[in-house]
Amino acid sequence: MKASALRARYWRIVLFFARVTAGFIWWEVVLGRLGLRRLSNRTRSARNRRTAVRFRALAISMGGLMIKVGQFMSARLDVLPPEITAELSGLQDEVPAEKFAAIRDVAQGQMSLPLTEHFAWFDTEPLAAASLGQVHRARLKDADAAELGFGDVVVKVQRPHIQQVIEVDLAALRRVGGWLTRYRPVSDRVDVPALVEEFAATTLAEVDYLAEAANAETFAANFADDPRIEVPRVAWELTARRVLTLEDVGAIKVSDYDAITAAGIDRAEVAKVLADTYLQQIFTDAFFHADPHPGNLFVHPRPDAPPGAPRWTLTFIDFGMVGHMPDRLREGLREALIAVGTQDSARLVASMKTMDMLLPGADLKLIERAAVQVFDRFGGMSMDELRGIDPEEIMRFGLQFRDLMVDLPFQLPDNLLMLGRSIGILSGICTGLDPEFNIWGTISPYAAKLVSEEGGTTAKAVLAEVGKLARIALALPGRADRVLAVAERGELTIQTPLLNLRVRTLERTLNRTNRLLVFAALLIAGAIVMATDITLGRWLMGGSIVPLLWAMAPRRRAHSR
Repeated sequence: MKASALRARYWRIVLFFARVTAGFIWWEVVLGRLGLRRLSNRTRSARNRRTAVRFRALAISMGGLMIKVGQFMSARLDVLPPEITAELSGLQDEVPAEKFAAIRDVAQGQMSLPLTEHFAWFDTEPLAAASLGQVHRARLKDADAAELGFGDVVVKVQRPHIQQVIEVDLAALRRVGGWLTRYRPVSDRVDVPALVEEFAATTLAEVDYLAEAANAETFAANFADDPRIEVPRVAWELTARRVLTLEDVGAIKVSDYDAITAAGIDRAEVAKVLADTYLQQIFTDAFFHADPHPGNLFVHPRPDAPPGAPRWTLTFIDFGMVGHMPDRLREGLREALIAVGTQDSARLVASMKTMDMLLPGADLKLIERAAVQVFDRFGGMSMDELRGIDPEEIMRFGLQFRDLMVDLPFQLPDNLLMLGRSIGILSGICTGLDPEFNIWGTISPYAAKLVSEEGGTTAKAVLAEVGKLARIALALPGRADRVLAVAERGELTIQTPLLNLRVRTLERTLNRTNRLLVFAALLIAGAIVMATDITLGRWLMGGSIVPLLWAMAPRRRAHSR
């Protein structure tokens, strides 16, 4: 690619963000100092939307990393206004296909052989085209097919010069990030260079097809004992850093509901298997497929399967984007589990620090006070109840903690964001397959297993935190036996208010213990709210990861004596 074209691309990106930055300073700083803050506030939503529309047009026209940047920004509900994330959420990575001659040259250069050496047939029309590469169907020659055990393949090839484009785009983004570190209202709120490096790491991993092939094999090994799950096999001899050759396992797209039903497959069962699969990825394997959109998930009917074998399989493809659950994140989430279950706001803030969710300079005491208020008011509410909350009540909460809502000192680590995004997409797919699907019913076994990994340490910590209630719970069975013995002798005198209070105390204790095991609700609740209602999700995220608190905290009710 010509150096002049790369320079033009660099400056086009830099100047776009320079105009956006200048506009932000004018509207948010200059006009405020001129006494026109109301005008700035009144027009902010429309201005944000126009900025997102302009960036969307830029991304589509330029391709390269810009579409990936838009998709990345659409998931940053913690740092960007909802008008921007909503506008960019539907940005698709689809661009005009590269000419086949250029794709063939890349593939042959990586394989060091003509395509005709290994392929009996290679489709010149792409199956799919994206900004970084495109996919072609092909068929192996008989000798290769016999050796590998499969003949139909898909070949993923990177676009020519894409490495140069990536370098230029990242250089432009890093320059913009450097500017923003000098502007305190932004740098205090968002660590822009860190966001750029997160994006760079994700992108560079995605264009390393050797890593993607290894990810596919890791995923397949994790589910080797589950006959319901299928992963395409890798043709390693025909795979290189810029070319990936996989078994063609495409079948019915998971969103093609009519075709699934026509194949005699129970869609509700597909939803359950998909949810079970992701829970294993998250809680058992700590390694998850981070791009579960319908184009990467297929249902493969197997009407000729032998007795006892599944009549269909769930097929995963495209492992360029995967997520990991590092030990520090798992430790922080376990601490959050205990903190929410025991309504310990100080411990909750500490767990957020462990997970690197708080920006430097965050007012920890203010966040802790907000957590106390959330526990007291919204503890234990279901997702349906949360969605039914009067927006004015959310507004009142926001006004009560105005400084916290303005500063929003939260920045989610990339793995946590990837997980939240994946769960949000997963929830939509499962609900589409089965409108009655309830993911909460599948969570408990995996959450219990995660807690048990601590060898009882977590359980002991929980019991230490809720010692008083635990003693009440332990005492109640013996008291109940004595009450029954008295009743059998006909000597029972019932004091209804006290008995009802004790029973309710036991119910609350048991409910709290159960909720402690529902670890996944801490994360999935927030993802679901943001996936269905971006505005509400942003408020909840600002309120000290409110969806996580609300989903797990036990409900309090006033009892009359």
